[in-house]
Amino acid sequence: MAEITTERKLAWITGASSGIGRAVALKLADRGWQVAVSARSVEKLAALAADRPGLIHAYPLDITDGEALKVAVQDIERSIGTIDLALFSAGGYVRDTARRFDAQEMAKLFNLNVVGTGHALEAVMAPMIARGRGHIAVVASVAGYIGLPGGGVYGATKSALITLCEALRPQLEREGVVLQIINPGFVDTPMTRTNDFPMPFLIKEDEAADAIIKGLESKRFEIVFPWKMKVAMKLLAAMPYGLSLAVTRRMLRKE
Repeated sequence: MAEITTERKLAWITGASSGIGRAVALKLADRGWQVAVSARSVEKLAALAADRPGLIHAYPLDITDGEALKVAVQDIERSIGTIDLALFSAGGYVRDTARRFDAQEMAKLFNLNVVGTGHALEAVMAPMIARGRGHIAVVASVAGYIGLPGGGVYGATKSALITLCEALRPQLEREGVVLQIINPGFVDTPMTRTNDFPMPFLIKEDEAADAIIKGLESKRFEIVFPWKMKVAMKLLAAMPYGLSLAVTRRMLRKE
């Protein structure tokens, strides 16, 4: 996708009211892209669109509503043009523990992070396949590599997204559509600011957005950053259980 910085095209970003989604939307707009942004917060989307008038366009929605996503895609393509890049960054996080495990909360997070992203994929894949071109990027996390104490449910949702994209990549490639998975480490966003534990190799939103845009240009399957977190998590995931569980036991906190 080398043309990402040189040609005027259209991107659609979910989860764009804050965090990584917002940062990427602003950087793409600054490169001359038309950017459709979606999230649940009408006010935050309106403020984002006002930052780059004529370039960023607000389409409020909830990704757990599959029909709303299909309508949004139709509205965007009718009003602005063909979606060239779809970036799905909407999602949530809950901390879980064995003593306070809540299956209902787990179901809610899976509905948002996995099923909601599935709705977004369904909304764009058919038109992109019909055109024989397109570019999709799904934000997961390095937390999807291995189960970590306190992040079992969140990590499981991200692992599900990684597995889904691994399966879809060769199928979409055959149809002329590029699919990438984005696995960030800790990024300083409103969501991570609620964490009450040390976050190694924490980076700023702008750094994350730059890494994503560089990765999108490469078209490689996985975009992962920062590199120190990438190395640490991939090494941990590659260890035999006897070693990896010895490491994760040291991450236990008092409940």
